[in-house]
Amino acid sequence: MTQERSYYLGTHDEESRRLGLQHRVWRPHVLDAWRRAGITTGTTVIDAGAGPGYASFDLAEIVEETGKVIALERSERFVEALKHAAAGRGLSNIDTHILDLVTDEIPATGVDAVWIRWVLAFVKDPITVLQKLTSALRKGGVFVIHEYMDWGTLNWTPRREVLSEFVDISIRDWRASGGEPDIADQLLPMLSKAGLRLREAKPIIHAVKPDNYVWRWPATFIQNHARDLAASGVVSTEWADRVITEFNAAEADPDTIMTTPLVMEIIAEKV
Repeated sequence: MTQERSYYLGTHDEESRRLGLQHRVWRPHVLDAWRRAGITTGTTVIDAGAGPGYASFDLAEIVEETGKVIALERSERFVEALKHAAAGRGLSNIDTHILDLVTDEIPATGVDAVWIRWVLAFVKDPITVLQKLTSALRKGGVFVIHEYMDWGTLNWTPRREVLSEFVDISIRDWRASGGEPDIADQLLPMLSKAGLRLREAKPIIHAVKPDNYVWRWPATFIQNHARDLAASGVVSTEWADRVITEFNAAEADPDTIMTTPLVMEIIAEKV
């Protein structure tokens, strides 16, 4: 596996753009969760698995200069992009750290909040990461999580067999890489073991037509990931092309309804 593929979905420019679109689609949910969790002016918050920094920028603006964002990210490429964009936005309250959440120490203690999204689904030891990040929280601090509960709810009506195969193969390959696409199902009972008390658990799922902006979130993933699966030898190039062709046909049909992967929003506090 090349350094570029050391992340299951890579750190290339297409993936960075996909992450930006994904954040824009999910931003209303994210802002609402942070508000309900009490993240506000003056909060010190960890953004765990910050990627190119899309959530970090929003957090930095919310907590303002009296607060701080501690952005933790393993990819040097993503961190450099984060630093460059933060400077362009005039955001000076983001501290970046290049580290592995599984193997490295968390460079903070007594923080007010931790935010993590679609990271625990990709690491090989999610309970260790959960416990380490909880240890960085002050007593009463909040932990906000967005993780998949059932990735297999990704579906299309009318049913399209090749796209259903894509979902099944993606889940198998994800697990073969050491991740767990339905990690939230395991996280909920892990919370108390990590020293957290559940405040809210909210399932989020969408059923949308092609003209809905939410459609673009799985759309970019499917087209990128079909090619990635072919490049890594999991599927043939011809099969990946069939997936993309079938998806484009679904998108061209205004009566198509796509159901998105089920995400669990978790807000917990340290006891």
